[in-house]
Amino acid sequence: MVQLIPLLCGVIFGLGLAISGMINPAKVIGFLDVTGNWDPSLAFVMGGAVAVTAVAFRFVLRWPKPLLHDQFDLPARQDLDMRLVGGAVIFGAGWGLSGFCPGPAIASLAFLKPEIGIFVVAMVVGSYLARLDIFAGGAGSQSTRSSA
Repeated sequence: MVQLIPLLCGVIFGLGLAISGMINPAKVIGFLDVTGNWDPSLAFVMGGAVAVTAVAFRFVLRWPKPLLHDQFDLPARQDLDMRLVGGAVIFGAGWGLSGFCPGPAIASLAFLKPEIGIFVVAMVVGSYLARLDIFAGGAGSQSTRSSA
């Protein structure tokens, strides 16, 4: 039963992406094109997500542990480094050029369009390359597990 909870969460997430229009690259690019024909409708999706997260995290992080795990997995570092900045730049460029970010891209695989498959393959390769720490000079990830 516990293994079904992540599946249910993924289905709800995917439905939210589909209902909000985030699996439509044209809608996402329209939102990102603030100097052209801007479509602000996804700002409401983002605002809703930020509001729910801001409220929920205040309560959840007070718990001794998550419901389905032994401890919270929180980053140990709070500074900005080139690995984080470089990853954010690459993510933003990919999102702006394609109109996809990881969640909507995976959800859009259901459309069986070759260009979506190519994007997902490129995303997986990029995720693998990110493990090589090209922005940190091979220093490795500084994230560790800690409990709140």
